Amino acid sequence: MKAKNPKDSLTVLTDMVLPGETNPLNNLFGGELLARMDRACSISAQRHSREITVTASVNHVIFRKAVPVGSVVSIEAKVSRSFNSSMEIYADVWIEDLKTGKRTKVNEGIYTFVAVDKTGIPVKVPELIPETDLEKERFDSALRRKQLSLVLSGRMNPNDATELKSLFS
Repeated sequence: MKAKNPKDSLTVLTDMVLPGETNPLNNLFGGELLARMDRACSISAQRHSREITVTASVNHVIFRKAVPVGSVVSIEAKVSRSFNSSMEIYADVWIEDLKTGKRTKVNEGIYTFVAVDKTGIPVKVPELIPETDLEKERFDSALRRKQLSLVLSGRMNPNDATELKSLFS
């Protein structure tokens, strides 16, 4: 199985926020944005693995700014690290002022997807080789995030979380 780079999984979904997708303050519902992010991350995971993928977890989401009705929203998702059958996908959310072209980052999230066969059994995914400084930073911190998630869910003994020990000792 040939290793891949994050750019191989890059997925950009761009859409406009319509009135029916907003709350009483005329801002995009958070859940609507999460669903869009999930779709972008799903496509990214499938591009990396070339397999069926399922959402395993939404690990981290930050809502920095509201997304007003009429906004043009772009979600940029790409695999930040692959493990045996799982992949961490990082999603950056931007809004664009169509008059000026100025882009503002409004949100980010980290999702985990698992590649599965047609019967739902996890399958191996290609290794990921980061290229840029940001990709390397996200790659390096992905193992810490994975171990923390496993410890918090009770699926890993804290003493076995090698990447977390260095943070606390």
